[in-house]
Amino acid sequence: METTRSRQVAIVGRPNVGKSALFNRLVGRQIAIVHDQPGITRDRISAPSRRGDFMVWDTGGIGGAGESELVREVRQAADEAMHEAALILFVVDAQQGLTPIDDELARRLRRFQRTVLLVVNKIDHPKHEPLEADFQRLGFEAVSISAAHGRGIDSLVRAIEQALPQPAVADQTPGDAPLSLAIVGRPNVGKSSLINAILSDRRTIVSHLPGTTRDAVDIAYRRGSDAFVLIDTAGIRPRGKHASSVEVFSVIRSERTIRRADMCVLVIDATSGVTAQDKKIAALMQKAHKPSLVVVNKWDLVKPARHASEILAQLLGETRARLFFLSFAPVLVASALTGENVDRIFRAIAKIRRASRERLGTGVLNRLLREAFAANPPPMVANQRLKLFYATQARGETDKTLPTPEFALFVNNPQLLGETYARYLEAQIRAVKPFDGLPLMLNFRPRSETRSPGRDRGTQ
Repeated sequence: METTRSRQVAIVGRPNVGKSALFNRLVGRQIAIVHDQPGITRDRISAPSRRGDFMVWDTGGIGGAGESELVREVRQAADEAMHEAALILFVVDAQQGLTPIDDELARRLRRFQRTVLLVVNKIDHPKHEPLEADFQRLGFEAVSISAAHGRGIDSLVRAIEQALPQPAVADQTPGDAPLSLAIVGRPNVGKSSLINAILSDRRTIVSHLPGTTRDAVDIAYRRGSDAFVLIDTAGIRPRGKHASSVEVFSVIRSERTIRRADMCVLVIDATSGVTAQDKKIAALMQKAHKPSLVVVNKWDLVKPARHASEILAQLLGETRARLFFLSFAPVLVASALTGENVDRIFRAIAKIRRASRERLGTGVLNRLLREAFAANPPPMVANQRLKLFYATQARGETDKTLPTPEFALFVNNPQLLGETYARYLEAQIRAVKPFDGLPLMLNFRPRSETRSPGRDRGTQ
């Protein structure tokens, strides 16, 4: 069932009281980064709860220390989450007791005219239960928990369900699963700005400070009849340049996001062009065999008053040349700041989705591969040459939202295949059907195989 605004729950509190740990408990997986350094969560992150029918929002700590430029934006993001929510979970730290910041936040929450549950966290042991009394004067209904240990979470979920309005009963027509898009790139290339341009909403914090996004932020988005999950990721920097363990965790989370996403959108800074680090990120996408799209952002900063088409063609050509190993990925030039060409991203995505459903007829496939073998025979390896007996396009994985084309090629000995020749065969297939934005999986199988799957060799 789709969660309506009346079933939205926002988690708020001062820094380092355990909001992200509670968020992860409620959604049933590790999404928000949990660390003892204050100010880790900066964006508002949302995910459906696996313990009940409601959506949970994690927010940045209010009233704490951090980069001064970000304090106002963190507070604004938290305010927006509270405005949208039907219920606010006000998290406090039982171990530290009631603080002036807690008092100030309580006064602000009363002005929001929302139902508030006081969540007294870090009651890790029954002997800590008397600590709850310190917070009674705030005047909110209280639930004691330990987010770190899972203590009291069931009671909290029951209190949440009782406080929320009952979900409306409506006819539900099952639709396609949402397509998850990982927005990846170096720090400060405009990933969050691009998502904001898509949403027309300041949901993710945009700052010129590298490393502002520390979580992989999942944002549900609907465009017409199509559902998406936009995943804003931390900027990926070389390992040696990580300033703290938190940044290391953020990069690891970004790399995991690449693997779990249906498609990756690599954002490049037009003012600097494709850098060595951009190529490393593209290589992660290639290694994960992900459908891909490249967006060259900040076109507004390099677009000349005259001869813009020539500069555009040059920028596209240089980007494709530098990312030659990701040649199947369409390249677009856009400006998140002005919104120019942002709509083209979704036109390209629609084209990639259509391509994922295309098939190459078995007869056509075998003819073109035989012609390719005849025009450019495989090299000899130990006095043997690779021979092709038969090829077919596999049905692919039906459980994937965006399946990638797979081809089974039955040969005399897959060990005779070289990478260069595999790339050549892929190019011949794409000459007939480009499969824009999609990696190709070529699985070479010995024809004599009868009992075991043999050795598959994949290339993209």
